[in-house]
Amino acid sequence: MRAVERIAAQKGVENISIREILTAAQQKNESALQYHFKNFSGLLAAVRADRAREIDEARRLYIDQVIRESNPPSLRQICEIMVMPPFRLAKASPSFRHFVKAFSHELAHMDEQSTKVFTQHMNQSSDLVIDLLRAAVPHLDKALFFIRIQHALKLTSIAMSTHAQKPGAFRGKSTELFVHSLIDSVEGLLSAPVSKATQSALKK
Repeated sequence: MRAVERIAAQKGVENISIREILTAAQQKNESALQYHFKNFSGLLAAVRADRAREIDEARRLYIDQVIRESNPPSLRQICEIMVMPPFRLAKASPSFRHFVKAFSHELAHMDEQSTKVFTQHMNQSSDLVIDLLRAAVPHLDKALFFIRIQHALKLTSIAMSTHAQKPGAFRGKSTELFVHSLIDSVEGLLSAPVSKATQSALKK
């Protein structure tokens, strides 16, 4: 799984051959991949599920920390809960940076059903974040709430993917500016008032 992340970060998922993966993983027999993952799609699904569980664990710990400091948390603190766990994982781990570079843009192009499949391994932390957000943005009805959440997920995934492409990504002063301005952007997206144009569109 780490081998396919490294290669995908360099070449893109669509340009990888199974032979390259086996070589990078120091596996001489193609049956090893088939035994563990059945096929290439199964390998990619395993990578996504493994990283989703890792993010879920980090996010649950972050939620506990925030709740201890402030209960209920502010909207900005909830936005930090959304952004900081994967950011910190990428900052601490070269292999996680490979994952972000290769896969994080996918979420921006997923439909609602695919997003649910991708996040099924983050159910515990995702449900907690949703509950916290519902209380923090009472001006949004149910339909607009989930539209804004989808926008926030797409914004975060595109921003993380774009940052990961840069030399020295997730390190240095520019990285701190990146993550805090991203949190600002997510907070602004979720807290923005509902315009008359949007209200009108909802009625049509």
